Amino acid sequence: MTTKPETVFDKILSGEIPCHKVYEDDHVLAFLDIGPLCPGHLLVIPKERKAFLHELSDAAAAAIGRVLPRLSRAVMAATGATDYNILQNNGCQAHQIVMHIHFHIIPRCGEEGLGIGWNVKSLPGETADSLLKAMLASLASD
Repeated sequence: MTTKPETVFDKILSGEIPCHKVYEDDHVLAFLDIGPLCPGHLLVIPKERKAFLHELSDAAAAAIGRVLPRLSRAVMAATGATDYNILQNNGCQAHQIVMHIHFHIIPRCGEEGLGIGWNVKSLPGETADSLLKAMLASLASD
């Protein structure tokens, strides 16, 4: 059995490293990002120590899903922002740096916040059909 290397989030969860805690329950911890893109940038992590979203249990995923709207409202109320991004990356090529699942709630404060380049492509019908078939098969066996 392989063990995942300890991350900074593991140290925060164990209390070894302090954080500016905004929210905590049995499954989730949310705290201010110490390297924010905009004031109010929040990190939301499961207490379940997994690197990728697809590894997370349904219970932990549901717990995060339940608190994201509430935490988003808190970020907006604290910052005055009316727009925000929720970002979650999986894997190094997807820009994940800390290998522990985490969601960013990033308020848009004027020009501050998350900048995204979106390179739109087309989706040919046969590619869509092939992807659909593979995804439906995966869901059926899950």
